[in-house]
Amino acid sequence: MAGAPVASRHSMAILSGWLLLVALVAMVGAFTPPGTWYAELDKPPLTPPDWLFPVAWTTLYLMMAVAAWRVTLRVTAAERVAVLWPFVAQLAANGLWSILFFGMHWVFVALADLLLLWGLIVLTIRRFARVSSLAAWLLVPYLAWVSFAGYLNAGIGWLNG
Repeated sequence: MAGAPVASRHSMAILSGWLLLVALVAMVGAFTPPGTWYAELDKPPLTPPDWLFPVAWTTLYLMMAVAAWRVTLRVTAAERVAVLWPFVAQLAANGLWSILFFGMHWVFVALADLLLLWGLIVLTIRRFARVSSLAAWLLVPYLAWVSFAGYLNAGIGWLNG
């Protein structure tokens, strides 16, 4: 019994690494839950029900990990930093948003972070598109969701001062 080919094990290890990294970012959100503070805020129209957020984020995080995995497999070691740094940077901005908004209740600082996050996602999509159109397209729903989150974040800031 020969086992899995080395390339396949290597590919799965890379995917596992990306899944672990996005899971760590997701855990930041889990450790800064909305709580009663968020429940008591006035929210803008079109605010989705609370149950939708973890469903959406789980789906988006999985798509993000798959996108990074596809790109990692298609670039040389020398190209990885240039292509993947915006992806890693947007993960950091993503995790920071939860801390700023839910943890510290700094709504407008969180909005500034969200604008940075949005720009980093656009940059990531552009970098990924040069390598894998599928990887780039996997991030488009994420960009749309973050755009919608910007509307929600700004609306909460406006409605609650």
